[in-house]
Amino acid sequence: MNQLTRMPSLRPGTAGYPWRVFFAFLGAAIVFRYLCHSLMLIPVLLNELRPAPTVPDLLLGLVPRLDWLAHINYYLWIACYFPPALYLLWRDRRLFARFIIIDGAISLTRGLMIPLTGLGPPFGADINALRPFSLWPTWWKLVDPYRALFGDAAGIYLTKDMFFSGHIATTFLLYLFSRQLGGRASRVFLALQLFSLLVVFFSHLHYTIDVIGAYAVTFAMFTLGDRWLRRRFPGLAGPGL
Repeated sequence: MNQLTRMPSLRPGTAGYPWRVFFAFLGAAIVFRYLCHSLMLIPVLLNELRPAPTVPDLLLGLVPRLDWLAHINYYLWIACYFPPALYLLWRDRRLFARFIIIDGAISLTRGLMIPLTGLGPPFGADINALRPFSLWPTWWKLVDPYRALFGDAAGIYLTKDMFFSGHIATTFLLYLFSRQLGGRASRVFLALQLFSLLVVFFSHLHYTIDVIGAYAVTFAMFTLGDRWLRRRFPGLAGPGL
């Protein structure tokens, strides 16, 4: 911990910056976050095999679905998530560590809440209930980074991961943490969050209640979790590393 608390004002590009610590944080964050995502997928995929109803949604009835946007929504989310997360790491490793921990907890919470709510896809047929798939080969397709990034496994097998929206939860959490940076950064993070909101609605990815739930759950977990992490682990509190 001593290495983490030395030279708090140093950032990448300055003399003496501890790059080893930077990449250690980045590597640990990738492993932790991907583990949470992989565990979350198990109950979500089991939920995909259950028949579920499509429910009426007043807002989606008013907003047109843009098919081209729905096809690229995942890549747009990546653009709104990974660069801001790396910016948090660049600005403040303590802040980044708290973000990753709470982000992972939110992912696991989604894995519990999606099967509890059991909502059907807002657009199209319930294809996975009509044509069941094998759980573990499908799970492997989704956790394989190459297939996740360059294939359409998520679009095929994740049609009912509804409540609550992961797009909204992750980008909103980034915005909440960016407010601790001050300056222009929080406004950029807010713009990316609002852009993600538009993508979700114009792609008909989620019901309106999924979006409202994402804001509510994320804000609650951020408020309680960030405070608890600061108090329980003083090394994660304070100004940037």
